[in-house]
Amino acid sequence: MSAGEPFWRRKPLGEMSRREWESLCDGCGKCCLVKLEDEDTGEIETTDVACRLLDIGTCRCTDYGHRKRRVPDCVRLTPDNIGALRWMPSTCAYRLLAEGGDLFDWHPLVSGDPETVHRAGVSLRGRAVSERRVRDEDLADRVVEWEL
Repeated sequence: MSAGEPFWRRKPLGEMSRREWESLCDGCGKCCLVKLEDEDTGEIETTDVACRLLDIGTCRCTDYGHRKRRVPDCVRLTPDNIGALRWMPSTCAYRLLAEGGDLFDWHPLVSGDPETVHRAGVSLRGRAVSERRVRDEDLADRVVEWEL
């Protein structure tokens, strides 16, 4: 690989700077959807309900720096845990790179435009509702079969 290659093709996830790591997020918001796990089978189902901290319009966390304090079960992605998080979207840059893949053309690092993820129809924009508007007992009724 040449030095002219983008950093995500040259560096393993564990060698990326914090800035490089954070830039891999495409802003789709899909990892912020509420998931339900069957206690007996371990099967995970995804709802169309997003974390209360997610801005549905921008698909970005409204308090990213303090998200773990405000939402204790929020998962902090690391090079060490990304491979084990089987619920991560198949389009997620972290997952793609961990599995030896490459970024899609609509990814902002490739396109140079943070809106391409939304124009490609890959984000939650217009498809999810905040958990602030859904009662816990109604979550099972919000399960979706989206391609994630």
